[in-house]
Amino acid sequence: MSPARQRAAAPIPNRTGGLRPAIAKHVGWSDLDRRAVDTVRVLAADAVQKVGNGHPGTAMSLAPVAYLLYQRVMRHDPSDPKWLGRDRFVLSCGHSSLTQYIQLYLSGYGLELKDLEALRTWGSLTPGHPEVHHTKGVELTTGPLGSGFAAAVGMAMAQRRQRGLLDPDAKPGASPFDHHVWVLASDGDMMEGVTHEAAALAGHQELGNLTVVYDQNTISIEDKTEISFSEDVAARYTAYGWHVERVDWRASGGHADYVEDVDALDAALARSRRSPRPTLVLLRTIIGWPAPTRQDTGKAHGAALGAEEVAATKVLLGFDPKKSFAVERAVLTHARAVKARGKALHREWNTTYAAWRRANPDRAALLDRLVSGRLPDGFETSLPTFAPDAKGLATRAASGKVLGALADVLPELWGGSADLAESNNTTMEGQPSFIPRAKQTREWSGGPYGRTLHFGIREFGMGMILNGIALEGLTRPYGGTFLVFSDYMRPSVRLAALQQAPVTFVWTHDSIGLGEDGPTHQPIEHLASLRAIPGLDVVRPADANETAHAWAEILRRSRPAGLALSRQNLPILERGRGKDKAASATNTAKGAYILYEASTGTPQVILIATGSEVSLAVAAREQLEKSGVGTRVVSAPCLEWFAEQPAAYRERVLPKAVRARVSVEAAVPQGWRDYVGDVGECVSIDHFGASASAAVLFEKFGFTPERVVAAARRSLTNASRKDTRP
Repeated sequence: MSPARQRAAAPIPNRTGGLRPAIAKHVGWSDLDRRAVDTVRVLAADAVQKVGNGHPGTAMSLAPVAYLLYQRVMRHDPSDPKWLGRDRFVLSCGHSSLTQYIQLYLSGYGLELKDLEALRTWGSLTPGHPEVHHTKGVELTTGPLGSGFAAAVGMAMAQRRQRGLLDPDAKPGASPFDHHVWVLASDGDMMEGVTHEAAALAGHQELGNLTVVYDQNTISIEDKTEISFSEDVAARYTAYGWHVERVDWRASGGHADYVEDVDALDAALARSRRSPRPTLVLLRTIIGWPAPTRQDTGKAHGAALGAEEVAATKVLLGFDPKKSFAVERAVLTHARAVKARGKALHREWNTTYAAWRRANPDRAALLDRLVSGRLPDGFETSLPTFAPDAKGLATRAASGKVLGALADVLPELWGGSADLAESNNTTMEGQPSFIPRAKQTREWSGGPYGRTLHFGIREFGMGMILNGIALEGLTRPYGGTFLVFSDYMRPSVRLAALQQAPVTFVWTHDSIGLGEDGPTHQPIEHLASLRAIPGLDVVRPADANETAHAWAEILRRSRPAGLALSRQNLPILERGRGKDKAASATNTAKGAYILYEASTGTPQVILIATGSEVSLAVAAREQLEKSGVGTRVVSAPCLEWFAEQPAAYRERVLPKAVRARVSVEAAVPQGWRDYVGDVGECVSIDHFGASASAAVLFEKFGFTPERVVAAARRSLTNASRKDTRP
């Protein structure tokens, strides 16, 4: 038993004359600190009780943990939530949002009591789960369990990469770019598979800048977790290569002797800072502590405690049971003194930062650009230009060449693949791997500050890690896999869109055109499914030059995007002015554009295609034009970008008066009816593929110029019939 546990063994009389549970004394903690922790508990109970739904129990039992982090452990400045030198805090158990909200209130980040009273209501700064860009002090959106943990691994990786870009030679702990990532996680986080993927990679990467406090309260909505969860988590994380600390506040096994040994936790957190590996602090708590009848129950996890239980808890802690949201002035004044501590830390950091800027003017200029989010002037001139070629180039290969060309121009751009680097073409030629030196391989050399990421076969974890890298703030990540495996990634892609994190997902092998691997690997419904995600740009370039300009526009827009790229070669179109030349690929930025105009000026039929099917539309146009049908081909690499163009431009490309239209895409037709209208036709596929060569599959499933021509003629017939109806 630690000295703090011994000091706290006896209950402390409360103001009502009864006995209240004791908080272990912490070195430097005063009675006001302990009162502040108890205030957190009653505020959590009050907030959930007022709205009638939510999660009070974890916020109550984690009150001393969160208070310790915000008041004593983390380096942060409430007066400047975006301070570059701050530690990052991630509440992976986002359902316990009050754990963070109340600390943001007490610390002076701008939340006030009225915000806590408005928990989970319309227009409040305190939504059900913390949301980045919505509440000051929230670093990322932690909704689904496990997502915050995995994204925090990305933050830790990004911190190391940023240090390598800006201050690689500084001694450990001496750089202004050294900061720590702190995570609070729950039993639910540990059950989710994405934390396994991310934790395994974090251990492999030896991320000593990451500490996860795992609140092992053994309670979920279905009550005791033993019903579904009995593994030795500490042993698992040790096997991952993590440093593991155990702090057991319920060592006696009972409730009567439960002691919140803050000293022991503080010591474990201090050791985690010094560890060269990521740290898991396994903290055993009692959920809902000290609610008299709801503690250690599933009822405390996901529902209001009830008026009687809230009142009884207040009596136990020495609060007036008739008052809600009561915060003593002395407590608030004391807690908000952390602002002075934060400013002092900030001033100290400024001294180191100013010295770094003087010694590193070029890197300082780079940092200024990264902080502003600006791209280098004229970066587009570095993009490769691809000569016309009928045999062509796969857009995945073109993407790889674009990345190689941008490597020296955009040092902030980095990424890799989920074990598919050669297939995805996501490796910048000559760039070192991001890996501890002892873990280099024969094929991949590098170091801790490298640039090429190796995620292993961990698509979901990769997606969440990319989100964390982007939200760390200074670098632009990308990650690759096959388009069909975007299914594994979907929750991370959705969260990227929700947070508007500038992540580029590189999805190759984008259709039945991947061929012999068969229907399990051939995406059919994926493009439509991804286009359904608000805020995600789905980009499917038609040839190598569209691919180059797609990358440029993705980087300019600085928001989440998915590049769907071909495995098979696609003809590289001849661009320029003239009857038989395609329009400039710079038009890619508009999302859809007139690739080839009809010989008749105003077209009789419009063929709209994406990706590898654009060449089919071009071939079909030749046949239709020879038969006297004025045919326009529209390349539509990104429908989201096209939707943002002015109405006049969209009307020029797809005039309402031209009703005969055909969409051509090797995917389900969902969504295309909006573009082809009631008399249009969709050349598409509404069934799974097969195992055969790409050429055979395209022929067997009707992706041929002849089928496009037939669809165009049907649409023309349908349009003429409707036009002549009385």
